[in-house]
Amino acid sequence: MAEEFGRSVQDGLKLSKRIYLGKDRAVTPPKPPSHMDKSPVAYLPTAPMVYAVISNPGIVDNPDIPSYQPHVHGRCDPPALIPLQMNRIELEADSYLDTAFVKISGSWRVHCVMGSESCDCRLAVPMGEQGSILGVEIEASRKLYYTELVAIEDRKDLEKEVRIENGGFLKPHTFTITIPKVDGGSTLSIKVRWMQKLLYHNGEFSLIVPFSFPEYVTPHVKKLPRKEKIQLNVTTGTGTEIVCKTTSHPLKELRREVGKLGFSYESEVLTWTNIDFTFSYAVSFSHIFGGVLLQSPSLHDVDQRDMFCAYLFPGGHHSRKVFRKEIVFVVDISGSMEGAPLEGTKIALSAALTNLDSKDSFNIIAFNGETYLFSSSMELASEDTVERAVEWMSMNLIAGGDTNILVPLKQATEMLSKSGGSIPFVFLVTDGAVEDERHICDIMKSHITGGGSIHPRFCTFGIGSYCNHHFLRMLAMISRGQYDAAYDIDSVESRMQKLLSRISSTIIANITIKAFDDLDEVEVYPSRIPDLSSDNPLIVSGRFQGNFPDTVVATGFFGDLNNFSLDLKVQKAKDIPLHSVSAKQQIDLLTAQAWFSENKQLEEKVAKLSIQTGVISEYTCMSLLETDRGNQAAESPGGHKLPRQVNPRKVDSQGRRRIFLRNLGVGFGNLTATAENLRPGAEESKLPEAAEIIIKAASNCCSIMCNQCCCMCCVQCCSKINNQFAIVLTQLCTAVACFGCIECCSEICCGGQET
Repeated sequence: MAEEFGRSVQDGLKLSKRIYLGKDRAVTPPKPPSHMDKSPVAYLPTAPMVYAVISNPGIVDNPDIPSYQPHVHGRCDPPALIPLQMNRIELEADSYLDTAFVKISGSWRVHCVMGSESCDCRLAVPMGEQGSILGVEIEASRKLYYTELVAIEDRKDLEKEVRIENGGFLKPHTFTITIPKVDGGSTLSIKVRWMQKLLYHNGEFSLIVPFSFPEYVTPHVKKLPRKEKIQLNVTTGTGTEIVCKTTSHPLKELRREVGKLGFSYESEVLTWTNIDFTFSYAVSFSHIFGGVLLQSPSLHDVDQRDMFCAYLFPGGHHSRKVFRKEIVFVVDISGSMEGAPLEGTKIALSAALTNLDSKDSFNIIAFNGETYLFSSSMELASEDTVERAVEWMSMNLIAGGDTNILVPLKQATEMLSKSGGSIPFVFLVTDGAVEDERHICDIMKSHITGGGSIHPRFCTFGIGSYCNHHFLRMLAMISRGQYDAAYDIDSVESRMQKLLSRISSTIIANITIKAFDDLDEVEVYPSRIPDLSSDNPLIVSGRFQGNFPDTVVATGFFGDLNNFSLDLKVQKAKDIPLHSVSAKQQIDLLTAQAWFSENKQLEEKVAKLSIQTGVISEYTCMSLLETDRGNQAAESPGGHKLPRQVNPRKVDSQGRRRIFLRNLGVGFGNLTATAENLRPGAEESKLPEAAEIIIKAASNCCSIMCNQCCCMCCVQCCSKINNQFAIVLTQLCTAVACFGCIECCSEICCGGQET
């Protein structure tokens, strides 16, 4: 789908050459990307962009100065996408703990469509690390639009009404939405909001926002200066000084307080910025540091219990010893892993083996319908053993067969059952779903012992959208493990290396917070606190009832098995919206629990939390509400009401038309695709209804003809006819074909219904 989008933009840039720009010599036509890469991927959005969706090339012209060009016959299929000119852009980012909330405001003009015509416009929004769309508001010449999440009881009926063109994810973390029937020459004012994670490395937090605009979005007018604005607010919640490190744009400091910073950037430019916005900072402490933030719920909160957020930061200098590791790599080599997924996995695992300490031990289990072991027991990570393991992977990790996850996981846990003085890991990599996933979770839970022992951690990595990511998250959650995914097969190697680096740098294990036991009621996400890594901060959140003490104690084990204990200061979170910061984490973990327990009440809880915070979930659907400018709804965008039942084909009581988007969740796996060994990224868009009817009608026509004719009879008959009869037969077949076309058209027009 991404490549098709890029090709459509290519076609749109070619088509935009029809636009008459006037006699002003200062005006130049749009230029394609100047670099050597002319592949469709080079035309994917690198910042929020708006495109005119052009099916009829005849409407493409300057709305201000008609060119009266010759009429263009034919249609664009798929439609061409012409990037619209951008007149204004503003970026606002608010950073809290490890999460940033980004808001982009801008205006785009439909400069490529006649003033008397209209076209659909498509908004594309690339988001940063683990980006999640929160909402879109659009002002057009005659209409107002905004997005809203709703809970849908009957998803099957909804899927019949949803069109692919309405919007969804173009690729992971790139959101698209279609604005219908925008007048040529009009201006679209758009606000889009999303949340994303901050990157953490060597004690520094980094915010990276896609903000690189291509040259061809600059308006085709005289070179008048334009303003671009950036506003950044940083609130760490730690109550310590912030040290700024790097920034991509020359920011001006507006305010500085303990734990808070404010910056702004405003500049007059001739062309829009062509670099992403980046900002990095460090919180000034070199040792392990933590705290607890408390906040009361708002009046409209669906959960009236108090909120808490506990955090542990590993600090900038890591003198602590990491754990000695015993790790079993369990790798899916079913047929669907062929190509980039398996090759990326091999590279990442080879790098991880090379980075193991000589005192660490490991093994490799490859599985499809059967299992293949590198060794019958754990092996020390000596240089010679690592070389043999890399060679074994190149010889034995060959894609083929089906998927069976339970057997290799049992073998891995048995290998790690006698581990002592080390931290055991099972690192599972898969791209498929299996039927016994809940049974697997139950069995693996039985291998996890209580008390002070360090039980095996299941670290899971999902590839593509066919595996059940909620199963993988649940498997990691019940064992204090880690989970990550690569929805795009091109990112398998990089994301897997990050996860492997995180688990290899574990410095504190078996973390507990004792204050939780003294509260009247407490709900913690995740329920089993993961280990602390030097490569990643640890943040847990939840709800409670009772009196939270002024100081709580976090305990655990260091890498040398000495006890860890740290006093966490408790304070009120005045300037941090805890319900928004923790929303995505809670929704993801609650969804995994709802899937595992098949609990309808948990599903409803996730839906309510999703609607309240605007964070997408498996149990809600995003819709675009359309209303006339003179008939604005009294309810503000992103209303928190939970409709009992939504009919996508009707206008609601306030006169708003509701347009539904495709499901934005990752789903619960695809057993059929796994059984058929479909490769990740092979998802095909469903054909439009008209195309399905044509194919069905044509298939019926061909099948009827084949049923009535015998191939051998046709061969014998055709060999005996003369030229004149052949001409007559050809004309007759042409006439029959015409009648067949008429029948196809009637089926399309009448929907195959009998009159």
